[in-house]
Amino acid sequence: MTVRLRAHHLFCLLTYVGRGYTPAFTANYDKVVERLAAGEGVLIVSGPDDICAPLLDDLDPHCLGESASERDRLAARDVGDLLGHPILVGARVALDASTLAQMRKAFSSGKTRAACPGCEWFDLCGTVAAGRFRGARL
Repeated sequence: MTVRLRAHHLFCLLTYVGRGYTPAFTANYDKVVERLAAGEGVLIVSGPDDICAPLLDDLDPHCLGESASERDRLAARDVGDLLGHPILVGARVALDASTLAQMRKAFSSGKTRAACPGCEWFDLCGTVAAGRFRGARL
């Protein structure tokens, strides 16, 4: 199987420590992380993905908003520049140990955080990165 991810969630995964919007969201996120840790690949999608799924029943899910789409655009650019190939809708990404280490190094240095300002999790992600990603579940 393949995990469907929007581009900015490639960064969110780096610092995910088990906190989320709701208990259902967190439980689902944990399952996505388990799938990735077991070696499933990633398919880049436009709009809501496997992580967003529990939020889609909300009255006005933020994952459908323009700010999430702009985060995707900026994250795809940064990840593409980092990995040396475009991150477009339909692209496949392997989150192996080497790629995760490369992404974490760039994230903690601030090189790939253009998508992050304005996100409510910005400070938490910065704290996790500053702590060398201790407690990150992936």
